[in-house]
Amino acid sequence: MSEARSRGAESTREVIVETALRLFRERGFDATTMRAIAAEAGVSVGNAYYYFESKEALIQAYYDRAQAEHEAACRELLATTPSFAARLSGVLREWVRVSEPYHEFAVKFFKHAAEPTNPLSPFSAQSSPAREASIAIYRQVVEGSRDSMNTELREELPELLWLLSMGMVLFWVHDTSPGCERTHRLIDATVPLVDRLVGLSHLPGLRGITKDFIAVVHELRA
Repeated sequence: MSEARSRGAESTREVIVETALRLFRERGFDATTMRAIAAEAGVSVGNAYYYFESKEALIQAYYDRAQAEHEAACRELLATTPSFAARLSGVLREWVRVSEPYHEFAVKFFKHAAEPTNPLSPFSAQSSPAREASIAIYRQVVEGSRDSMNTELREELPELLWLLSMGMVLFWVHDTSPGCERTHRLIDATVPLVDRLVGLSHLPGLRGITKDFIAVVHELRA
């Protein structure tokens, strides 16, 4: 009976999330109320608040689900591909692919996520679970690569690659080309540059520059 209740609760959560995302796409985030979400989902308002304390919590659930989908989509690639460039390119491309159904929603929603103090910002404390899960994917990109790279840079690289992906997200939000073709071209142009810089980082003549770069990263993080 406990397992049945658990499955029922998870099903109700999913229905509420799916309904909320649909209404956010159709009406916009600001114009959608928890009461409207509950009514469309076929649950009471109190039940909706039982599972999600606010609309922001629903967005965090979307972040978590999208992150899980991205991780699943990258699993085979990361298990079979040794090249750093191919791993990075594949992970970025898979993110674009799994996010495609939410592109229109992301365009409307971006103004909220772009506010530095908004809990929906990918840099906020509230978004830390999804952020850490995303960084973990880029950690797999680095750790599973057989390419040579500076040891100190290897430690910092997962977070730096996540920041690169945030730049890709910004570009993708504004990309109106068919199938987000321009975003794919940006990935094609950017990954070889990153690969080249990472590959040069272990050379003796560039180790000092790499150390200076890492020091700047630490300063910005502080």
